[in-house]
Amino acid sequence: MKIIYGQGKIFPELLGNTPTLKRTIRIDSKLLAEAEAGVGSSRKEEAERLREIVSTVGKRGQPGEQVRCVVSVAMLNEGWDAKNVTHIFGLRAFTSQLLCEQVVGRGLRRMDYTVDPQTKMLTEEYVDIYGVPFSLIPYRGRENIKPQPDDRPKNHVHAVDERVGFEMRFPNVEGYVFALRKNLITADIDKMERLIIQPDQEPTAVFVKPRVEVQVGMSPLGGPGEFVEQTREEYYATTHLQQIEYEAARQIVAYLVGDEQISLLPQGKPEMRLQSRHALFPQVLRLVRRYVQEKVSFRGTNPCELGLEIYMQRLVGLMVAAIRPSEAEGETPLMPILNRYQPIGSTANVNFKTTKRVVDAQYSHINAVAADTHSWEEAAAFKLEQAALRGKVLFYARNEEMGFAIPYVFLQADSQYFPDFLVRLKNDVTLIVEIKGAEREREPAKHEAAKRWVDAVNNWGKLGKWQFMICRDPQELGMMIDRAVMGL
Repeated sequence: MKIIYGQGKIFPELLGNTPTLKRTIRIDSKLLAEAEAGVGSSRKEEAERLREIVSTVGKRGQPGEQVRCVVSVAMLNEGWDAKNVTHIFGLRAFTSQLLCEQVVGRGLRRMDYTVDPQTKMLTEEYVDIYGVPFSLIPYRGRENIKPQPDDRPKNHVHAVDERVGFEMRFPNVEGYVFALRKNLITADIDKMERLIIQPDQEPTAVFVKPRVEVQVGMSPLGGPGEFVEQTREEYYATTHLQQIEYEAARQIVAYLVGDEQISLLPQGKPEMRLQSRHALFPQVLRLVRRYVQEKVSFRGTNPCELGLEIYMQRLVGLMVAAIRPSEAEGETPLMPILNRYQPIGSTANVNFKTTKRVVDAQYSHINAVAADTHSWEEAAAFKLEQAALRGKVLFYARNEEMGFAIPYVFLQADSQYFPDFLVRLKNDVTLIVEIKGAEREREPAKHEAAKRWVDAVNNWGKLGKWQFMICRDPQELGMMIDRAVMGL
């Protein structure tokens, strides 16, 4: 192999190599392998000579004394303690934060430990670091490094003053007035969301096997011991569906009379609440039994699976959202509680910038529709524009940074639901449109809460009539709008 020595372009007098002097060396796994397979001397001696040069960089009288530059390829990330490192250049991408820290650590060795007689402290020493992206010395109280700013173009989404006639106004609902006088309730079970038991998410049986030693990764099938099936048969044998229905009814009544955190009725006097329980429990139990029979999909599992806490909480949440005062028997209708500081929201307040893809909107108070996906919201906006051209839609608005939210409870936690669109139809009905793809576990709770919101706001009646609609295919949205206009 022939070695050619060039002058170089960067400080050749400091970094250039000559036949008798090496100021720059390269060290990597490939070079080390070549050294260990060297010709003319033993492999062990050649490898040891290279390692000695690297380990004695900057030390007087040692083989690495004259070395001023070390080009390392994933070799000097730890265990190298040269004390005269003054510059570190990161010339290619780092694969981890830890690797960045290890490389920078090569420059943290002090060269001088002489104490300054005036300050009684060590003098400052510095290392210049380029191309290594990380916070050098973390300490308590220091803010975490913020992610790099998104440099994608920002799209300005805002209300258009010239389209004030397309303004969409909506109530900011925070809760509901559920004032029973005769303790008579009802629920439209036929229109309620379904509850689906999910054995693929909450397994009803598992296999277990003794473990003899520490195992990493997937457990092997071999080894001592047999697989044993663990099921919930004992639970099934000691529990009855009727018992689960009674417990669900008890929890629902507790919500209705104000015993739980979510209070739908004024606290009132304890004796009055006791009377309410006696009147409400049989009504709630009948509704729960009908819902279990007609709306719960057990998917081949034992009906007692409904007693699991996760399903019990979903059942109670859905029923509480669906129960209404029985207006037909003289009860006061369900009414909304509005935000006291801003009871009415409006599209006039929309003004934000986003990196999301946007499409122009013509029949909207807002200039553009911000899309979360590349197809669903864009397709829905296109169909709404078509419906507006046909005269079926007066105007619409994408619910992005608009402030329209529907309160709901999922697994005993308060949450907010943000539907996708508000659409004003030809018949002056305001349609809440949800474009829904995959069905997630909290979707039934959201949709049931939206129905309750619509009922309460319609009873309030100060912003016209409202409806809620779920669209599972944006290509069918135009036909669904036509049916909504006709009242179907």
